[in-house]
Amino acid sequence: MTGTVAPSALTAKPLTKEDFAPYGDVIEVSGAPDKIINQGKCGRHHDLAKLDFGTGQAGISLFDAEARNLPYTVELVERHPEGSQAFIPLDGVPMLVIVADDDNGKPANLRAFVSQPGQSINLHRGTWHGVLAPLGKAGRYAVVDRIGDGANLEEHWFSDPWIVEAAEG
Repeated sequence: MTGTVAPSALTAKPLTKEDFAPYGDVIEVSGAPDKIINQGKCGRHHDLAKLDFGTGQAGISLFDAEARNLPYTVELVERHPEGSQAFIPLDGVPMLVIVADDDNGKPANLRAFVSQPGQSINLHRGTWHGVLAPLGKAGRYAVVDRIGDGANLEEHWFSDPWIVEAAEG
C-alpha cells in the first residue's frame, strides 16, 4: 500500500538481571539466602529491589490481567515519574516486559523480555514500559507502587505500532 508504514519489529528475549538493569530490577531467588529465619526453616533473600515512592507511600494492589500472545502489538508505553512499580506474578504466568530508554521525554530503543517462572520485576521510577501482558493465559499479579497526590502516569502512543515476535529456538 502506498503511504503505509510497516510496524517496527522487536524480538522478545529471556529476562536477565544484566540486560534489564538499566530499566529496573529482576526479583528472583538466586544463590544462598542472606539470612536464615523462622526457626531455621526459611531462607530470606533480602532487599532485592530499589523501591522509590518519592513523596508518596507504598501501596500493594492486585491486578487481574487478560492473556496476550506473540506476535504482540505495542501501541503505547507509559511511565510513572513519581515512583517505581513492581510486578509479582501470583499464578506463575510469564510476562512480556516491554521497556524503552528516554530520549528527551519520548521513548526510544524499545526492548522486549519474557519473564521465566520465579521472576518478578521492579521498574525504576520514570522508566518507559508496556502495559501488563501475561503470556499464554490470564494472570494475577501483586503490584507494589506509589500511592499519593499528583500525576504519576504519562502515556506515549506510537503513530506506528511495534510488533513483538518470539525469539527463535
